[in-house]
Amino acid sequence: MKIILPFIFLGISITQSHAATQSEFFQAKLKTQEAASAWNAGAGLTMKLAHVNMEWVNPYGIAYIKAGAFLNNDHAFGGQVGFRYPLVLTGTEQNGYYLGAYMGHLKSTSYAQKTETQLGAGADFSYVFLNKERISTLSVGLGAGQKVTKGNVTVFESKPVIQFAYTFSLGL
Repeated sequence: MKIILPFIFLGISITQSHAATQSEFFQAKLKTQEAASAWNAGAGLTMKLAHVNMEWVNPYGIAYIKAGAFLNNDHAFGGQVGFRYPLVLTGTEQNGYYLGAYMGHLKSTSYAQKTETQLGAGADFSYVFLNKERISTLSVGLGAGQKVTKGNVTVFESKPVIQFAYTFSLGL
């Protein structure tokens, strides 16, 4: 019994501290009625992907979808989906630093008279200017894409990729 008692106390303290931090980490920080329009549409540039985008502002963050074409080669279709969670809000509006995750098309190139695209996923850190009329986002992300090969030739390697993006959206 003397040997088991410290493990019981350790287990209780771990679950109590885990429950306390769990409830504080992922909270609804945005007040959507006051802060911004729930649905926003706009355009932007993510690396070489020029796109239109749709953003949904909810109490837990901003979900988005981007669809467009790459500016290089044959202008292949590309798209991304993602979500940003507010870490620190600054000012009277809902401006602040957001942490997010994304997945979709990362790169495009021509190879053997065909356009090849690379799919991948990653995380981004962004500053979001958010108010009732507009959302403007400047972000930098780090992701990794799939390895793309054609025959014995590697078109894209699977390695870390830095991604810069800017989007501007207006409320609907």
